[in-house]
Amino acid sequence: MLPLEKMRVLDLTRVLAGPYATMVLGDLGAEVIKVEPPGGDDSRLMGPFDGAESYCYVQVNRNKRGVVLDVKDPRGRDALLKIAADCDVFVENFRPGTTERLGCDYESVRAVRPDVIYCSISGFGQTGPYARRPAYDIITQGMAGFLRMTGHPGGPPAKCGIAINDLAGAVTAVQSILAAHIARLGGAGGQYLDVSLVESGLAWTVWEAAGLFGAGDLPEPVGTRHRRSAPYQAYRTRDGYVTIGANTERMWRVLCVDVLGRPELADDPRYTDPTARTRHADELEADLEVVLATRTTTHWVEQLLAAGIPAGPVYTYEEALADPHVRERGVTTQIQHPTLGVVDMLTSPLRLSETPPAIRRPSPRFGEHSVEVLTEAGLDGELIGQLERDGVVVGLT
Repeated sequence: MLPLEKMRVLDLTRVLAGPYATMVLGDLGAEVIKVEPPGGDDSRLMGPFDGAESYCYVQVNRNKRGVVLDVKDPRGRDALLKIAADCDVFVENFRPGTTERLGCDYESVRAVRPDVIYCSISGFGQTGPYARRPAYDIITQGMAGFLRMTGHPGGPPAKCGIAINDLAGAVTAVQSILAAHIARLGGAGGQYLDVSLVESGLAWTVWEAAGLFGAGDLPEPVGTRHRRSAPYQAYRTRDGYVTIGANTERMWRVLCVDVLGRPELADDPRYTDPTARTRHADELEADLEVVLATRTTTHWVEQLLAAGIPAGPVYTYEEALADPHVRERGVTTQIQHPTLGVVDMLTSPLRLSETPPAIRRPSPRFGEHSVEVLTEAGLDGELIGQLERDGVVVGLT
């Protein structure tokens, strides 16, 4: 039995933050019903493609049934509310104010499902002067200060390599939904959840907050370096880069004496403690790379690990997924898709000994389960057929 097998989720989200959150719930066993407009989730337009299928859509919408419904039409809204009446959780990531106009806001859904857990995901939250601004991950990275703390010193603003605030928002949504679900199991009833991408990302800036609140320090771009400790970064080798985390006095001395054969560095007045080494990080990098550049990354990883110093290679993404440890841990898998055939996919990182997550179905084809879900919601076949003819419902063709 999966942990959330008794949970039913109605998913009106699109692109990444919301779909990732509902995918996690689906991996944990929830029945997720994804409702798309007649134009489809925007991620269906993002390549790469195989025929009409988007790999971006496929990767983040597994374990869901798919319904295509025009909720701008009053008949589509009524059909949506019929589905919602039998759902424990409702998730949406429209711009604030949109669900009120569509007639599927918290109050409207609560009227048909009093104990619903209703989760809204938006860029800035449901209140405040920016609430109704449109926002994508890049906008929220800029307004959370991330673009100014990422990259190399003196360089232009740089974004994180992944959509970090979208994913932070997704994780926050999952945490909020599970917390509300536990509260409801204890008798608290349903509630409204307001998730902000900006706030979700800012909540992860604990070291940066420590520097600002404790010393007035602004987190400037430092490349791969740590802001408070050194050596702790990626260093150039003969054939690439190696990451080194020799951030204790014992490891610093072992690095200099036993690994690099440069004992004089351990006693260099510029490098006497973490603060000094951080202050002289440019000179430290140059001194270490004089030696590190003479041998391969593989050589140094082996030497560093043998000496008890945390170290690793700097992979490309493809190399990361091909690493033997990652492969043995089952980070990727293959599933069967009805039109794409065998599809490579990331697995859930949740490792539960008794109730592990599972990929039970591939992402839905456009309108694949429209008729099935609407029939379950109590709409008769004649009405569903009329809605299809009028374009309010799109079924699988």
